Amino acid sequence: MPKMKTHRGAAKRFKVTGSGKIKREKAYGSHILTKKTPKRKRNLRKLTLVDKSDYKKIRELLPYSFK
Repeated sequence: MPKMKTHRGAAKRFKVTGSGKIKREKAYGSHILTKKTPKRKRNLRKLTLVDKSDYKKIRELLPYSFK
């Protein structure tokens, strides 16, 4: 059986924490920034966790990132 391939696009977007949760960056922080408040832009810089309902899909894209 050949090795499974990691989805490279997903590998660049998601990281797995030590406890097995999946981190991601927030959307809407790359352009049209003049109308966004400084507080909103500051909060967009922070990482957030992926929702539990999406874990199964991401696990299939990143087969070797989980224990």
